[in-house]
Amino acid sequence: MLLRIEDHDTQRSGPEYEKSILEDLEWLGFTSDAPVVRQSERGELYEQALTRLSAQGLVYACECSRRDITEVSGGGSELRYPGTCADKGLSPATGRALRARLPTSEVPFTDLLLGPQRQVPADQCGDLLVRDRRGNWTYQFAVVVDDLEQGVNLVVRGTDLLASTGRQIQLAQLLGRAAPPDFMHHPLVMKSPTQKVSKSDGDTGIRELRAAGMSADEVLDLAGKWLV
Repeated sequence: MLLRIEDHDTQRSGPEYEKSILEDLEWLGFTSDAPVVRQSERGELYEQALTRLSAQGLVYACECSRRDITEVSGGGSELRYPGTCADKGLSPATGRALRARLPTSEVPFTDLLLGPQRQVPADQCGDLLVRDRRGNWTYQFAVVVDDLEQGVNLVVRGTDLLASTGRQIQLAQLLGRAAPPDFMHHPLVMKSPTQKVSKSDGDTGIRELRAAGMSADEVLDLAGKWLV
């Protein structure tokens, strides 16, 4: 088990958040098998990966904002970038994002919990954003590079990230990964039929449960029951 602090978005990250995460994990009894990795410290690694993609002619600058992207994917669940800037030849100036061209092929994979899946990332999301207009590396890009560099062979995460799997597999292939990790997507803890529990919404977190007198074993038991 590896501990990675995904602080790629420098405007939304801070040492106080990391401190809280580390304290919660220690209290729950989770111990990483390797030193903590922070994405904010891995810029050189991401630059090297970007260079590999650029050498294949896959990277281009984009001046579109999120408000400019109005096309919805075939499934209707997310915005799809239609390639507006793909052939403009824009320079990667300050204030412009960087995107990577994705293949148009279908990506089959087997989820360890949900079974066989088939995704076409080009239809779902279009060309992948790898660095945003503020210079932040994106989650989709950074985790693929990290998984490759760290030798991650199993990814367990919530079903809200299931749609990201095909594009991450494709990107890893473009970066030279021969075989992707195994993926297992588990159910989310929901507070309503359409809304998941989230600390960003002010929902109760581990710290509050601990303050209420619950033990670490009780919290883990509760989490397990919620996911059944």
